[in-house]
Formats: sequence, structure tokens, C-alpha cells
Amino acid sequence: MPDLKSVPDDARWRIAAQHATNLAAMYERVFYPVIKERYHELEHEVWIEMAKISGEIARSLGFRVETARELAESLRWMTTLVFGPGSKEEVIGIGKDGAVIVIRRCPLLMNDPGLSSGEGIFQRCMVFNLTAQKTMNPHFSSRFVRAMCMGDRQCECKIEPEKAPENKA
Repeated sequence: MPDLKSVPDDARWRIAAQHATNLAAMYERVFYPVIKERYHELEHEVWIEMAKISGEIARSLGFRVETARELAESLRWMTTLVFGPGSKEEVIGIGKDGAVIVIRRCPLLMNDPGLSSGEGIFQRCMVFNLTAQKTMNPHFSSRFVRAMCMGDRQCECKIEPEKAPENKA
């Protein structure tokens, strides 16, 4: 009988992440036909809570989040910890205090067994990333500019300081 300790750490991590992403796709396949649009609303809430926990973990690990670049790097590391080592990402600084996370290989897309729609994958990713970012530092905003699951060549998530609300006097 093999010993769990004989399985390398990176293989255990990859297997756990693959099962977690497959689970989301399987839930969509099984529950969506039964509860229809309510499924997306409920799944959305689950991913928000997962992201909040991940943001708290990032904070507890001392990830830096004071600048857009630091926040982008921390978010990149957190998503890699949660979704596994299969991603290929880089952070590009933009201007005085902006950053873009460029994702060229997505573990959610790679690990999906073909059960999810591109829209389902995008919603999970978007909800997770935007909520985790706000949990890590609410003074910044982020938005997806491109998404592979929606047909783009790569994903791009732009992070910048939150704009002050316009004063309409």
C-alpha cells in the first residue's frame, strides 16, 4: 500500500486543486438542471465566502497589499495557492499606481472536465478574484479586461486605486 508521504507535495497540491475545480463543474452539471437560474445565485454566494476566507489567509500570511502591484502579486499568489500550481501568470505595473495580472494558463479552465460553460467558469473566477481583492485592500478596484474562457487569448485583470465618488453639487 503506498504511503501518502511518498506522493510529492506538488502532486498532492495539483490533485487537490484539480478536484476542487472539478467539483464546481460537477455541481453545475447536476444542480443547474434542477434549480435553474437560482443555482448561479447560490454558487455566487459560495465563491464570495471562499474569496473572503482567502483574503483573510493572505492577510494572515503577511502578503503585502499597499500598492496596486503588491496587491496584484498577492492576489496572484493567493489564486495559485487556492487553484493550484497550473497557472502561468505575471504582474505588469501600469503608471503611478496601477497593475495588470496577465494570465496565460488558467487552472480553472485547464482542470474543467468540460462540464462547465465558459460563462460559468468566468463567473466563478470573477467573483473569487474581485471579492478576494476587496478583502485584501478595499481601497483598490479591479476588473477583468480579457478572459480566456470567454474566447480571449489570455486573461487580464486590471487593478487600480478606487476612484472617489463624484460630488454632484
